[in-house]
Amino acid sequence: MQRVLVIGCSGAGKSTLARELAPQLGLPLVHLDRFYWSPGWVEPTQEKWRQIVERLVAEPAWVMDGNYSATFDLRMPRADTVVWLDYPRTTCVWRVVRVIKGYGRNRPDLPDGCPEQVDLKFYRFVWDFPNRSRPRIVEGLKTIGSHLRVIQLTNNRAVAAFLRGPEAA
Repeated sequence: MQRVLVIGCSGAGKSTLARELAPQLGLPLVHLDRFYWSPGWVEPTQEKWRQIVERLVAEPAWVMDGNYSATFDLRMPRADTVVWLDYPRTTCVWRVVRVIKGYGRNRPDLPDGCPEQVDLKFYRFVWDFPNRSRPRIVEGLKTIGSHLRVIQLTNNRAVAAFLRGPEAA
């Protein structure tokens, strides 16, 4: 594993897994949210975002967390492995609800000036993920990522087992 994508619903634990996996594999960690957002939660233009992602995936090795399915066409061809946190909707929603305790603080996977925030729109996004975003993952893996080693993890036990021996998973 030299170029690993960590994907899944918000609240599934992508950033946490990536943060643990990267040093185990001796690879640089790339949190896409740190590159996507600017202070004040400002989004880049689509053109600028694609340029950023092209630059990031050109690196020889990485563990990269984040969905951003509009860039699957750039990331999946360069990756060799996808770790897909395919958690149940209820788990992800519950974890996002728990984020409230960190409300207003900066997370290490977000840039400065983007304090933790949760609103109804975000909860709806997480709730709708299985119906709206999950099919994009399935389609991307089928059409762009058929060469990839896909490690689909659906619960905490599976993640813990994977982290005990990611090269064997």
